[in-house]
Amino acid sequence: MGYLLIGLLFLILLFGPGIWVRRVLARYSKPADRYSGTGAELARHLLDRHGISGVSVEETDQGDHYDPTAKSVRLTPDKYGGRSLTAITVAAHEVGHAVQDHTGYGPLKLRTRLVRIAGPIQRLGAGALMAAPFIGITAKVPSLGILTFVAGFLTLATSTLVHLVTLPTEFDASFGRALPMLDRHSILKTVDRPHARRLLAAAALTYVAASLMSLLNIARWWAILRR
Repeated sequence: MGYLLIGLLFLILLFGPGIWVRRVLARYSKPADRYSGTGAELARHLLDRHGISGVSVEETDQGDHYDPTAKSVRLTPDKYGGRSLTAITVAAHEVGHAVQDHTGYGPLKLRTRLVRIAGPIQRLGAGALMAAPFIGITAKVPSLGILTFVAGFLTLATSTLVHLVTLPTEFDASFGRALPMLDRHSILKTVDRPHARRLLAAAALTYVAASLMSLLNIARWWAILRR
């Protein structure tokens, strides 16, 4: 019974945040014409109001994000051309990151550095995990395979660690930047403000939810190694 409860809690930890984020974003995606302007138009408007002319607003299929290297706010098609509360709020969140970058916000700089480091480390970890069983068999030293797996485990876990460590940056983008901007420029309909707060919380947790799901890959490789 104890193991079952632990397993259930583990599944809730892995899947819960992602399910909640998707439900919140989907819930406020309708009506699709809630606002007169699109997410892209709002993003451009907010950037201009802050004097951030060097940041572009682009459409992407790689998830909503702000790229501090390319100086670009990138929105998925439903947010870029959408007029829903979700589109407006998510656009404001990503502009919040652009404002952080513009003002030299320290935690964002730290996250940018960590992400650059984590990319190569994750690729190395994936390779180590794939090679672990073969190294153990070829070298006829099981412990060598285990050590390789541990190295891969630690490197793949860096993605989760990066986003958890920099979670305050996400909440600052939502509640320290985006929400004040939406209030200051009277963007939101009065009745939408409580819902916008929920959306901003979901936007802040998006990366964390995705990172937690990556732990399933680690569990899968652990199962393979134990066979």
